Parts: sequence; structure tokens; C-alpha cells
Amino acid sequence: MNWFVVAAVAVCVLVPSAHCASETIAWCYNEPSCNDATWPTIAAPFCNGTRQSPINIVSANATADANLTAFTFTNYGNTSALTKIENTGDTVKVTLADGVKVSGGDLSEAYDSLQFHLHWGNGSTSNGSEHTVDGKRYPMELHIVNSKGSYNKNTTLAVEDSTGLAALGFFIDVKANTSAQPASWNTLTSYLKNITEKGTTVSMAPGISLDDLLAGVDRTKYYRYLGSLTTPSCNEAVVWTVFKDPILVSQDLIDLFASTVRFSNSTSSFMTNVYRNIQKEQPVRTQPASSATRHTLSLMSLILLLGKFLA
Repeated sequence: MNWFVVAAVAVCVLVPSAHCASETIAWCYNEPSCNDATWPTIAAPFCNGTRQSPINIVSANATADANLTAFTFTNYGNTSALTKIENTGDTVKVTLADGVKVSGGDLSEAYDSLQFHLHWGNGSTSNGSEHTVDGKRYPMELHIVNSKGSYNKNTTLAVEDSTGLAALGFFIDVKANTSAQPASWNTLTSYLKNITEKGTTVSMAPGISLDDLLAGVDRTKYYRYLGSLTTPSCNEAVVWTVFKDPILVSQDLIDLFASTVRFSNSTSSFMTNVYRNIQKEQPVRTQPASSATRHTLSLMSLILLLGKFLA
């Protein structure tokens, strides 16, 4: 049985911080006794709360909000910002250097970008993004975890604040033309063979940046809602931003996650289906449609009305 011990505040695994409680919860993805169906019981009160993540985003129900402006990404182009990569026993996590930040985008203040990790299914067999859009689940999802700058990376304080953490979610989809694939993802996945077992960590050489990994994504278009951490103890302290454009990565690199790293030691199962199931729908906001889009929709409506009139 693969049991993963995490702090009750959940972020001891999710973020690199010394500010962690000693109380622990045993949880997992892959065993009936501790998988996500049991979390509302074994990790109460938050995992059975009313503001849980992930959710299915119904695009037609998203409320337009002009306050959802562009972000400012500080040091996302720094090719030395990815410092180490780790197999935590339930994900692959990359720790970020000091000075990486995100602000704007209707966030209340600048947030420190602490780390990113990934969620996936079983390679080409099944998809494994956490969020879905209009019922579509993508092959993978990348989460950049950020903490309010005013807390100075004290995540114990951050999880006690309903907006103490900000998570940036990026879908990962299959890119057909592998020759045009960003080299950054070849570099990132090349480290997986060195972290096959739980608890293994290796330093990352300078060379790729967050901007490199997020290439091709229009970061001005996104969904926003208030939710929770997606692992125990599921603290309802997260401002979620889910970007509309996916990162495009070749299928062979996506498959590496489910066929290289393992839940525990070299004899344990490969790490597959590491995502939480969909939770109750929450109010979602997004950017207003542009004037060009509104004009196109109005024109289409007029054509449909004329068609009915002339029929």
C-alpha cells in the first residue's frame, strides 16, 4: 500500500516552506482505503467543504469581469529560476528560486511563486488534468503555486487566509508536430529518470525558464474562481486562475510521466492517475468578449434571424 504522509495544512508537500504543522494525514491516489473518495472523511473539515477544487468550468456560465486584466510575471524568464526537481510520492515538483513573482490579474497584491507541480493520468491511455472545461479533461495540468508576498512565504499563515494562495493552472495538450516542440519540455522530462523513487531530488542546471515551459499560451485569457488546494487537507485558501490556452507537448513526453516515476520504491507501481475528481461547481469569472467578438456574434445572430424570416 502506498501511503503518503503530509502536513495537516497540506502545503508542506505543496510548497517549500519551514512553516509546517506537525499533525499528519495519510492519503493517496491509488488505494481504495486512502484515495480521493475518502478524503472528505480522513481529511475533514476542509476536504468536505463547500469551496473545493478542482471543478468543471462551464464556459457559458462564466461571468464577464473587466477587472481580470493582464498579469505581471516577474523573473518568469530567468533561466536559473528552476532550482530542483523532486518525486514527492504523489507528483513531480519543481522548486523555484527567490524573486519569482506574479501580480496584476485582479490579485490583491504581489504573490511569491514558490513551486510548480503536475497532474496526469495514464499517458495516452487516459487523460489526467484536474480541472475540466465543458466536460473536457486534458492529458495533464501544470500548477504554479504562489503565496501572498506579505506573508514572506509563511504558508501556515497563507492557508488561514481565504486568498492567501494563488494557483495558476495550465492545461497540457498533445502537440502533433513534434519537430516544433519547445526544447524546454525535452529538458524538463530528461530529469524524470533521475527521480524515479519517492523522496528523490536532483538539482536542475540553468537553461530553461517558466516562460519557456509556458510558450504558446496567451496569458491574458483565463478563468478565475475561489477554491481550495486539490490535495489534503484541501484548505479553502486558493485564488484559482485557469488559463484557456493549453501548453502543447508531444505525446511521447506526456507518456514519460506515467511510465518513469513511481509512487514509492523501484518495485512499486508507476505514478498514474494523480488527480482529484471534479468537485461542486463554483462561480467563475472571465474576461469580457472583445468588441470584435461581440460584433461577430451579433452579425451571426442577425444572419440566423434573416434566415428564419426568409425561410
